[in-house]
Amino acid sequence: MIRLKRTHIDDQDFKDLVVSLNAELKTLDGEDHAFYQQFNGTKSLDHVLIAYVNDDPMACGALRSRNYKTMEIKRMFTASEARGQGLASIILHGLELWSKELGYLNCVLETGKRQKPAIELYKSQGYHQIPNYAPYIDVANSVCFGKEL
Repeated sequence: MIRLKRTHIDDQDFKDLVVSLNAELKTLDGEDHAFYQQFNGTKSLDHVLIAYVNDDPMACGALRSRNYKTMEIKRMFTASEARGQGLASIILHGLELWSKELGYLNCVLETGKRQKPAIELYKSQGYHQIPNYAPYIDVANSVCFGKEL
């Protein structure tokens, strides 16, 4: 059974998932990891969503307001043992719904070009590539996406 929990950055399950996410990104990003890590802190995140499978935290995502009409999706992650179950799509839809409930009109996000499964996920969920926004302008490994809600 899958259960979603709306929470905050101090949630221990979220913190644990972010540790796993950061470890995976360190491998994927290689030499670029230190650069990206500076933008992946959790202090500026406004809302956190966690997916539980049989009461185990298996996926997460978070939101932060970029401006009065746009939310940025951050810290999307699914534990390796839970991949292929659609949890990333469930988290993404949950974050979009939460954004709409809060009155936002758009969502944007950044991912690395080496993260091909993430890129495919976002495209399959109606996201289109947009120009890289700050702080990712002119960052060769970054690709940004957006979606009207």
